[in-house]
Amino acid sequence: MNIETIGTWAGEVYKALESTETHMLGFKALKKATKLKKDELMAALGWLGREGKIVITMEDEEVVTSLVD
Repeated sequence: MNIETIGTWAGEVYKALESTETHMLGFKALKKATKLKKDELMAALGWLGREGKIVITMEDEEVVTSLVD
């Protein structure tokens, strides 16, 4: 795993969120949409979070990720 790879994963996550009407997906749905492994998805979310592009919340015991407006 290197920084370029994590950036690529972050791009996949961003595209998946952007393609939904609400720009929001639960963790399981996001994992399925991107086909990333859990650790890859977590690294990508960290990248996007650090850039201020996503918000991560808990809704009914599920982690939900959405794009910042």
